[in-house]
Amino acid sequence: MATLPQLKLNFNQQIKLSNGGGSLSSDTGQFLFREFDEKLGFSKTLAQHLCLKDTRAYSVHSNENLLRQKLYQMIAGYAHDDAADHLTTDPVFTHMLGTPALASQPSLSRFFKRFDRQSIEQLERANQALLDKVHTFRESKTLIFDLDSTHSDTYGNQEDAVYNAHYGTIGFHPLVAFDGVTGDFLKAKLRPGHVYTSNGVVEFIQPLIEHYNEKFPETISFVRGDSGFAVPALYDLCEKESVFYVIRLKSNAKLQQIAEDLHPSTTPSDVTKAACYFEETMYQAASWSKPRKVIVKSVRPAGEL
Repeated sequence: MATLPQLKLNFNQQIKLSNGGGSLSSDTGQFLFREFDEKLGFSKTLAQHLCLKDTRAYSVHSNENLLRQKLYQMIAGYAHDDAADHLTTDPVFTHMLGTPALASQPSLSRFFKRFDRQSIEQLERANQALLDKVHTFRESKTLIFDLDSTHSDTYGNQEDAVYNAHYGTIGFHPLVAFDGVTGDFLKAKLRPGHVYTSNGVVEFIQPLIEHYNEKFPETISFVRGDSGFAVPALYDLCEKESVFYVIRLKSNAKLQQIAEDLHPSTTPSDVTKAACYFEETMYQAASWSKPRKVIVKSVRPAGEL
């Protein structure tokens, strides 16, 4: 007599009834990320560049697998290290990592203590290697270095966590760069919470510009930034490296007068329609070494005089 786990349905012999429950997981979509990982060589590239100072006398989980586990957990929405204890024997995660069990929360927490400044530089080189691979595959003709800064809230007594008056909270004020065409993450730099937006921007972006000019000389590069990055040293760098740039200027009395001279205010013929005008002129601020072209945008919203 057949037991329940061996019972097949007559109408479809491919279906079997079982009361064993099986190995269940709600994260099967992670297999697609692992497949993408393999095709891109993501984890292999990290392993090639990352060399941590590991003093463990005995270990079950390699640094490569610990990093991969943390990344996959974050992708699946398990950002906290504690989640590892609930995913210990999850069939999807164990098959992706090729281990009978996941590393525990203490193992993940100790893993991050092995990182230092040199490790961060190694990860930057790994990220650049992956970006170069994708850039070559896409045959990209244009690259926009989209500069920005953001705020990361912190809790507790974090090193360099300082109050930021603009955001009205305590944390870090990292500098970031993305490709404005593809959205790819290019680079980031962690900074104290109270530094100004443009602090260290030239030292931050110069290695990126030099790298792409040397490795992809056929690519047309742009630098884009808001008024926080309106510093002459950045203009000089872009001009020296033959990189186009568009950076917003903060308004001042002189620029306002130039705008009024270029396009004087007039009574609109149809107040219900918005109006937008662009003009260009040469302008030199007191801190600039030479005049530069400035684009003036004049906007009258609909319904306003």
